[in-house]
Parts: sequence; structure tokens; C-alpha cells
Amino acid sequence: MHPSLADQPLPPFPPGFTWGVATSAFQIEGAAADDGRGPSIWDTFSHTRGKIADGSNGDVACDHYHRMEADVDLIASLNVNAYRFSISWPRVQPDGSGAWNEAGFAFYERLLDALERKGIAAHLTLYHWDLPQALQDRGGWISRDTAHHFAAYAAEVARRFGRRVATIATHNEPWCTADLGHGIGKFAPGMRDPAVAVLVSHHVLLSHGLALRAMREQGCPAQLGIVLNQWTAVPATDSAADRAAAAIDYAKGVQWYMDALFKGRYPELALRHVDTSLLRIMPGDFELISQPLDFLGVNYYTRSFVSTETPPRKAPAPLGVNDMGWEIYPQGLTDLLVGLHKAYRLPPVYITENGIAVADRLQNGEVNDQARVDYLHLHLSALADAIAQGADVRGYFYWSLMDNFEWDSGYARRFGIVYVDYPTQTRVVKRSGMWYREFIAAQKKLV
Repeated sequence: MHPSLADQPLPPFPPGFTWGVATSAFQIEGAAADDGRGPSIWDTFSHTRGKIADGSNGDVACDHYHRMEADVDLIASLNVNAYRFSISWPRVQPDGSGAWNEAGFAFYERLLDALERKGIAAHLTLYHWDLPQALQDRGGWISRDTAHHFAAYAAEVARRFGRRVATIATHNEPWCTADLGHGIGKFAPGMRDPAVAVLVSHHVLLSHGLALRAMREQGCPAQLGIVLNQWTAVPATDSAADRAAAAIDYAKGVQWYMDALFKGRYPELALRHVDTSLLRIMPGDFELISQPLDFLGVNYYTRSFVSTETPPRKAPAPLGVNDMGWEIYPQGLTDLLVGLHKAYRLPPVYITENGIAVADRLQNGEVNDQARVDYLHLHLSALADAIAQGADVRGYFYWSLMDNFEWDSGYARRFGIVYVDYPTQTRVVKRSGMWYREFIAAQKKLV
């Protein structure tokens, strides 16, 4: 990318716009067995030989559990006014049902206290993939009972924290839970059964609906929603085969969840192309799933470039690819948001994740990640374009605050605007973090 891109001015974002950074519990907390925390499916998965690229696990991660106060100071230094994090379900309820672990809840109380002292709004996610292993042993998301356990967990979190947080998202990226965790086995719990993945997707959505109802019955004043990973699906050529394949890709990945949430059904095109042999939809399921949302979280990283050729045609990627091999395609963020705005009656939207993996190097105490600076600038420009075209976007959270355990990639991929030296746990704000800090300060002056 051209080094001058980030020097070009960006338009002012709307008054009151939320600027934040995001993390998830398993990726940063560590303290895997401290203070009564139970094991999660990611503890089991990451300790299974051959599942993580670098052979690592999340036992220590970024040691955030022990370094939380300093990490909140770090967040505050970036000028953000919001922090998105997840609660570790097995830390607050080790078995996924039954007794609560007060020591686990105390950690999140201290986190909320620290954020409040800094004037940073808390945006809480209930589930970022770390299902208690005890529930997995009883069927996990294959079992409909797990949806009810999740609702009870959501109600307890809302009872304790609902008046202290700005938003609560039920799930982060249910597509990953279903497809990556149960369809192809790339993520925990490592199952490979497409029919199971479809069933899991429904139970996760059902758990979302049950949780919304349970939290609202608590009188929870926080804004309630869900976070979906989404993309545009672009045919590689104008051939009928590529166009059809792109439509199917979008229907199975994006419309499957959006139609369920906003139309109370699954899309017909997707139903014709997934294995529904295990899917059981009970009366009232879609009424629960499609109850009104206060907000929708959208995670965007790249587009889907769909080719039916053998081997598949690769995306042209004029802006290059990131360290995960994903095409850098900011126009897809504009196209996605404008398309959703036209297709659905949406609540306010937050970009809850957007970021890039870069092969960062710490040199002379600094990290010059110009590629990430350019990525940020390009995607914020694309976001501004979407807002100008009518998309009601209220905030942006960069993924992620700091380098962390990147799931099946282990520690080999770095998404953070803060560098983590894992042997020493030293944090260093990267050039991108400095740019983001200065950009937010400039935005505050513009509005």
C-alpha cells in the first residue's frame, strides 16, 4: 500500500460516535485455572496435539487477568471512549450450569470499576466461543438444553452488570461457532459434520433469543444485540456458475443469520444447499430468534471471492493480502453495509471488529506497522462512505487492542495496535496505535 494513504484527510464522523478497541476473554486473559475457573472447549482443543499451528495454548495468553489495571490504563491512553470485551463463561460458572464462581465475577467487577474510572464505556459479549467443557461433555451446542443454560447465564450477567455496561451482545460470530467449530473442525470443539453445523447454528440463534428474553425480564437497561461476521460475496467472473455460487455463499453465510434475525425464517436458497437432516425447528423458535434488537454488531475483514474454476481463480488483491492470506478489500465494507441497509430494517449498527494481521517486528523499541495504518485509514474511509449512503453506524471497534492468542494460528499472527512481547508480557503501542489515538483526537475536535 502507498505510504501516503494515511495522510489523506477523512471526513468527520457523526457527533457521539463510539471509538473503541476489542478483545475476547480466551485470547487475552490467561489464568486458565486460577480462582476457580473451569476448562472451556478451547482449553481442550488447544491442548490437543496438532490443532494449533504453533503448538501453543491459551494458558497464559496476554496474562490480562493479572495485568488488567495496567491494560485499562493502556486502553485509556489510546483516546478511545469504549472497550469491547467478552466474559469467560467457565470463569463465572465453571460447569455451565449450577453454582456461580464469585471470584470470577469479582474480576469483571474490577474491570468495570477500572473502565468507569477512566470514563470508558463497557461493551460486553457473553459468548466468544469458550463454551464450558462440562457443557460440551453433555452435548454442547448440539443439545438444545445448552440454549437454556446460556439464557440462565445471560440473565445472571444482566442482573449483576446490566446497569454498568452500554451494550450486551449475546454471541460473537455464530457462523464460526457452527461452521468452523462443527462443520470443518478448524475451531473448537473440532467436529466435522455439515449437518451438525446447521443444527448448531439454529441452537445458537435460539440461545440468543432465549437470552434476550431472559435479560429483558431482568429489566436490563443495557442495549442488547448480537455480533455477526459478514462479507460480500463477489463472483470471480460473470459466468452463470460463478454468479450462482456467489449467491449461495452469501445466502449460507450472511443471509442465514440475517433472515433468521430480521425476517423470522431461513433463506430458501440456503436451505436448498445445506444439510438440514438434523435440523429441528420447534414452534415459537423464530418468534424468539427474531425479537427486536437494540443494535447489530458487524465484523468485517474481507470479501468472499467466489470461483467455480479448478483450481479456483484468486482475487486480484490490488491492495495486497494480510498475514492471514486474506485480501485487503475496504470497498467490501461499504458494499456490505449499504446492502444490509437496503435489504433489512436494521437497528443501529456498530462495526464491532475490523482489523489486519501483519508480520510485525519490534525494532529499537518500536513497531512501524505502516500496513496497518493504511488499512485503518482505508476502512474508516469506506465506513464514512457507507454512512454517507444512509447506513446508521454508531461506532467502530478496532480488532484488536493487543496481539493475542489467534485461535488455531496460536501466537503466530498479530492483529493488535499494541505489540505484546510474549516472553516478558511487555506491551508496546505500535505506530498504528499512535495513529488511531491521534485520529480519534482529531475527530473529537471536528465535532
